[in-house]
Amino acid sequence: MTSVQIAETPLASAQAAILRGPARKAYEAFLDDLAHRGCAALGYRVTGPEPLPRLCVKHLRGSDRVVVAFESSTLAWILLVGPHGTDPDLDVYDRLYELAGIRPPNAHTRTKPSCCTPTGAAPVSAAEIVDSLVRRARALSRRRFP
Repeated sequence: MTSVQIAETPLASAQAAILRGPARKAYEAFLDDLAHRGCAALGYRVTGPEPLPRLCVKHLRGSDRVVVAFESSTLAWILLVGPHGTDPDLDVYDRLYELAGIRPPNAHTRTKPSCCTPTGAAPVSAAEIVDSLVRRARALSRRRFP
């Protein structure tokens, strides 16, 4: 397997900087795994309207999640890092829907397919989709982490 280059949005970088102790270690172990195994290091793809099916999630530790977009088979963008919980200002999925510019899909219609495609490839997004998500994350970062 070819190694995967990893980039973080400014928002993900600020969110990851908050992690401490075991949560930080879980994130760092994930980054190493992602660099070596690509999409196999992630848990599942998000379901719903585009671009959600091209984004993958990994449960880190406890309620912490990381959301990743693959710009190519060798470049993964960390879009978001954060808890999944009841606080909409912190919930990683609420931030994801905000980044994607969509409403949350119906919970009853969501599934969790493997991140990798049936052929074992990463679910690559068009560069313009990833660029749009990264720009939105940058803008959100400026509002939340001045």
